[in-house]
Amino acid sequence: MRRDYYQQHSGELGRNMEMLVYSRWDAATDPGLPVIVFPTSQGRFYEFEDKGMVRALSGKIDAGEIQLFCVDSVDSESWYNRNVGPDWRVARQEQYARYIANEVVPFIQYRNWNPKIVTAGCSFGGYHALNMALKYPWTFSGCLSMSGAFDMEKLNFLDGYHDQNAYFNMPMNYMPNQHDGATLDRMRQNTYVLATGVHDQCWNDNERMAAILRGKGIPVQLHVWGGDTGHDWPWWQQQAQQYL
Repeated sequence: MRRDYYQQHSGELGRNMEMLVYSRWDAATDPGLPVIVFPTSQGRFYEFEDKGMVRALSGKIDAGEIQLFCVDSVDSESWYNRNVGPDWRVARQEQYARYIANEVVPFIQYRNWNPKIVTAGCSFGGYHALNMALKYPWTFSGCLSMSGAFDMEKLNFLDGYHDQNAYFNMPMNYMPNQHDGATLDRMRQNTYVLATGVHDQCWNDNERMAAILRGKGIPVQLHVWGGDTGHDWPWWQQQAQQYL
């Protein structure tokens, strides 16, 4: 497996952003399906490796099935930043979304000619993965969200504050009001996978999110694991192996 580190200045965010890319050794021939991986709450770009997720997916990477682009987060500057008002928090989140769409995606397209790009993440990274996939359905052809946390109001990130940036970064809010035929048709062609477990604290969020998508005719896959499956890395490793 090839491991490449990148640090580049982001115009959207106004600071340097780091990334790790995992590819087959001869990635120049066929690097596989590009996957943007989001870390968990306030996590870093190296978290996927540290938590054993890259190792769990090494067979798929070495076989040229997937290529991972593990991006950094700005959660500590956005949703989790209590040193600024909620309007600044969601403005920073919107800047992050534009960073992914306008800077990370071209970075990937320059290195991987696969016409499809998918997103993936666990817990709060699962939120980012699904939010980006739904905000940009023509850019991202699929998403794997594992134990995604989608109810931002329940988590009280914004103290009841609402504006356009907040609305368009809360899938549970904007998807019920998505009525554009072309956008919905595109979403129906994409692949959205939600994986959770019966002991996962985000199980209800995933059930509700799946119901919203199904109500729009979007064929979302909801996988609820039984047994003692919960909100932790050992289960996410297995889910990533199965669904990514």
